[in-house]
Amino acid sequence: MADDYLVRIGKLIRDARQHRGWTQTQLAEALATSQSAVNRIERGNQNISLEMIARIGEALDSEIVSLGYAGPMHLRVVGRRRLSGSIDVKTSKNACVALLCATLLNKGRTVLRRVARIEEVFRLLEVLNSIGVRTRWINDGVDLEIVPPAELDMESIDAEAAIRTRSIIMFLGPLLHRMDRFKLPYAGGCDLGTRTIEPHMIALRRFGLDITATEGLYHAQVEKAVAPDRPIVLTERGDTVTENALLAAARHDGVTVIRNASSNYMVQDLCFFLEALGVRVDGVGTTTLTVHGVPEIDVDVDYSPSEDPVEAMSLLAAAVVTESELTIRRVPIEFLEIELAVLEEMGLDHDRSAEYAADNGRTRLVDLTVRPSKLEAPIDKIHPMPFPGLNIDNVPFFAAIAATAQGQTLIHDWVYDNRAIYLTDLNRLGGRLQLLDPHRVLVEGPTRWRAAEMMCPPALRPAVVVLLAMMAAEGTSVLRNVYVINRGYEELAERLNSVGAQIEIFRDI
Repeated sequence: MADDYLVRIGKLIRDARQHRGWTQTQLAEALATSQSAVNRIERGNQNISLEMIARIGEALDSEIVSLGYAGPMHLRVVGRRRLSGSIDVKTSKNACVALLCATLLNKGRTVLRRVARIEEVFRLLEVLNSIGVRTRWINDGVDLEIVPPAELDMESIDAEAAIRTRSIIMFLGPLLHRMDRFKLPYAGGCDLGTRTIEPHMIALRRFGLDITATEGLYHAQVEKAVAPDRPIVLTERGDTVTENALLAAARHDGVTVIRNASSNYMVQDLCFFLEALGVRVDGVGTTTLTVHGVPEIDVDVDYSPSEDPVEAMSLLAAAVVTESELTIRRVPIEFLEIELAVLEEMGLDHDRSAEYAADNGRTRLVDLTVRPSKLEAPIDKIHPMPFPGLNIDNVPFFAAIAATAQGQTLIHDWVYDNRAIYLTDLNRLGGRLQLLDPHRVLVEGPTRWRAAEMMCPPALRPAVVVLLAMMAAEGTSVLRNVYVINRGYEELAERLNSVGAQIEIFRDI
């Protein structure tokens, strides 16, 4: 076998093992071999027979490994099926990735409960493992344990995994406390147009971080004597910018004031986690955060991230477009109130339970029941605003919802360069969406959805919107190469099937 083939097989085996929640030692025991042999296989440093590949596939219950090279994952969707019953919202993707980055602040053991098992998390774990952080899934693969090394090995960073996630940018805040110089690969993620990191740099320069970008790398240098001497004013109220400033301030020996901060759900979860680490944060939920930094953090901590409001909106939209009655449980209501207010004006029939606390003890949850409704287009345009406004990531779902409503809806997605363009993919499924400019789209409803075969848009939320429209369409649709959906949703097809959808996962062989 060629070396690159062995490396490719090794990565497939590693991914399948991590997805199963096994350590290398556990896989070695199942194969009656040594942990070092499994390590060599996963690194592509050992010849491997087809028989051994088949044994590994059987041990891990993984069709991917048993086939050898895995092609892209596709979905075959039989539409016009009503959903029913109830479905739980999973923990927040954006909170989980921020918390994984935040574990770099801590010298002790961190346990994160019910971590989202998604590609974005898997890529970050690959990066953390490559620099010496020990991670393992525990409690039958439900929770995640993270133990850092005494010294990080930044020279061995997994660049391939790093460039597939924009979350890597949040390594900057923690790392500036751990070393004087380091390199990070350019941040990747969804294809949503140009997204500058300059707001991050403006904030982090106040902590002595200087960045130059060459040959696909950020070269970072830290001047330890530099520290904020006045409040940091963020030039944009972005989520990751606020998180990076928080991560930098957490181990600054002093008080840092961050103004124009995001107060969105993932930022609040990060603040709650920092408090568990012993870092006091005043003003959580507001646009001014005061961080009382701790220069050394060495504690064993156990934390439960809260549920994902964007996934809750996805499931709500699935019920609306399929004209179904569905109960969505564990909805973080504080971060969906504006969306529900808009939908009420459009005529949504729904009710909600009394509020109860999430596992973190802070986030407010409800169970939301949505019923088939005759919707009217909203009078005002749909547009995002920083929290507590309509969530930026929830805007695309209004394209599918508006397509089921009577009348015209103007959607203005002013944040991203390309996302409104991707929404016009709904036209291939019978939608009537007119692109006015790269940020504005006019949606005409109601829509008679029809089946189609198409490639998945290269952005997470528009990709899910296309899937939802396929669920509403008459006939059988195919959505090809859905890796981008797996970046942000855990077993979405299987979970939708559990409430009545008919979605088949398949690969080209």
